[in-house]
Amino acid sequence: MITLADIAELDRADPLAAFRNEFVIPDGLIYLDGNSLGAASRAALAAVEKASREEWANSLIASWNDAGWFTLPSRLGDRLGRLIGAAAGETVVCDTVSVNVFKVMEAALALRPGRNVIVAEASSFPTDLYMLEGVRGRHPGLQIRLEGVDAPRIEDLLDADVAAVLVNHVDYRTGALRDMTAFTARIHEAGALAVWDLCHSAGALAVDLNGAGADLAVGCTYKYLNGGPGAPAFVFAASRHIPHLKQPLTGWWAHARPFAFDLGFEADPGIRRMLCGTQPILSMRGLEGALSVWETVDLAELRRKSMALTGLFIDLVEEKCAGHGLELASPRAAEARGSQVSFLHEGGYAIMQEVIARGVVGDFRRPNLMRFGFAPLYLSYRNIWDAAETLRQVLADDTWRARQVEAGALVT
Repeated sequence: MITLADIAELDRADPLAAFRNEFVIPDGLIYLDGNSLGAASRAALAAVEKASREEWANSLIASWNDAGWFTLPSRLGDRLGRLIGAAAGETVVCDTVSVNVFKVMEAALALRPGRNVIVAEASSFPTDLYMLEGVRGRHPGLQIRLEGVDAPRIEDLLDADVAAVLVNHVDYRTGALRDMTAFTARIHEAGALAVWDLCHSAGALAVDLNGAGADLAVGCTYKYLNGGPGAPAFVFAASRHIPHLKQPLTGWWAHARPFAFDLGFEADPGIRRMLCGTQPILSMRGLEGALSVWETVDLAELRRKSMALTGLFIDLVEEKCAGHGLELASPRAAEARGSQVSFLHEGGYAIMQEVIARGVVGDFRRPNLMRFGFAPLYLSYRNIWDAAETLRQVLADDTWRARQVEAGALVT
């Protein structure tokens, strides 16, 4: 039995506890949806305020130079790169995940001429698959093989025809974590490129792209990195590939000399060749503030707390909510999951709506999956205790059943 005294001791000994003060969390709210949209940091809000009221309102166009707006994609890329195991000059912040998936998969195909297969997961977040359909439309004869449709495992789909494998580091539904090093090595054995989607791992655990030998990666900044709604995404390319990268969205920010206004395109020699057009500066400045919080975060401690929080939640929910039809959908072993726990229940949507109404925010994915995301920088162990207790109360008093007749919200 886990007691409140145990919880209090965990909070007293938490080396990351002070980071909670860096974030704005509404009073009385337990926020377990950082895997969908991270909480606002005070530094991010201050950065947006400064960019709006000083740089834009007062300095106007001079801020492209004086405030460093034009170099933000590269500068932010290097700051973010520390969190994902990238060297300087290998990461650029830009565009959206969807756009970046399209760009990196086109680049991967160009790096492996003569191969006509892309491998991905049927369980991937749908935008990845939609973008692959767009890539296929540009390449007659290109095949897409899906784990879960064409074979049970990606490993069974690898052969000499495969150009690249697009794979999620952490599954967005279950929170299952792939072994990046081992999986990349297996992809390379087939002569293919490993392209990692880091949307559910960047900022949630230590990622080591170069240590794993990864080729390319994409990810978002509005989940565990707390960059804000619609914050720009990022692209990583291993330095060995950068001189050879070719992507089809050859906008002027990717040009070697954007203000020469040449008639023909010549790619930037570095990672900026993965850019396209003018970037969302206010959002980038918000991200710059958000990333400042991470300068002193020990990523090993982050991972330890993440595993402890998710493990505690599983233990408490299974202890408090036994007999109410919940089924764990996430890996039970801490090292096999990211910073997310998911439970299955036939009344999942209605239950989650009632839990949210009582001040514990998670989210729902059809048809029956309740997701809870754990951001170690602003969650306490007491938050986890209280969240599990709220879920118990909702299940015990059956009030959620009245919500089953409600129409689903536009965003769930």
